[in-house]
Amino acid sequence: MKSPDTDPSGPGDAFEALVEVMRRLRAPDGCPWDREQTLDTLRTYVIEEAYEVVQAIEDKDMDALREELGDLLMQVVFQAGLTEDQGRFDIADVCRASVKKLVARHPHVFGDHKAKDAQEVLARWEGYKRAEGKGVLDGVPRRLPALLMALRVSEKASRVGFDWPDLSGVLAKLDEEVGELKEALASGDADAIEEEVGDVLFVAANVARLKGLDPEAALRRMIERFRARFSAIEAALSREGREVSGTPLPTLDALWEEAKAASRGDESRRRDPSPDPPSRRRQHGGTP
Repeated sequence: MKSPDTDPSGPGDAFEALVEVMRRLRAPDGCPWDREQTLDTLRTYVIEEAYEVVQAIEDKDMDALREELGDLLMQVVFQAGLTEDQGRFDIADVCRASVKKLVARHPHVFGDHKAKDAQEVLARWEGYKRAEGKGVLDGVPRRLPALLMALRVSEKASRVGFDWPDLSGVLAKLDEEVGELKEALASGDADAIEEEVGDVLFVAANVARLKGLDPEAALRRMIERFRARFSAIEAALSREGREVSGTPLPTLDALWEEAKAASRGDESRRRDPSPDPPSRRRQHGGTP
């Protein structure tokens, strides 16, 4: 069979080429792996490709972003091909549904309505969904990472007026939840501790939201800082033929501070939101 055009000119031709490639891969004489896939087996690949898109964005790597967006688009075409085989819908139906939704929910662009700013657009968007019989929170997938879900749930609740009036209110709530967590810890009740830890994390996510930050991204960056500094500790000890386990905490603390200083500039060194090293956390009653 003739190979498809791998260098189509326009976006329409390029999309059709991708659809044709996927059809060829799933044909009876196509790729055995592609022919074995189902909607269920592809679930993890969709998530993986979406995260690789995010990684490329965070790395500001445009070549990688182009490639990862293509991989994510391929998953859309792949799954639409599977549903086409089942006689349910095809990729054209997917595109038509998206066009219909976008036009219907943007009357300020495609109709006579006016929208003064983005907030009004978001409020109207929620109104359209409620008119379709959907609840305020129905559009938040339950499989989102928890911090991202907390952000999306809070954003949607805020759009209908369910929110703290200002940052001081949410900070007071955070203090309240930390106090309740301490009480739960003192009680030793595992269920209560889990509940209060969740409350603290949820309110902390709202602190980020009210400051225009993404709590998921903030935590991810913090983890990357921790990993880099911990790896620096491992490398320093390895040069001496030693390992982290068995090394006294004061030594680990000193190496942590060295790694932190090495990874920061003069300005950022004055304010570090990353955790204290292990022994300092122990002095304040925490765990290493």
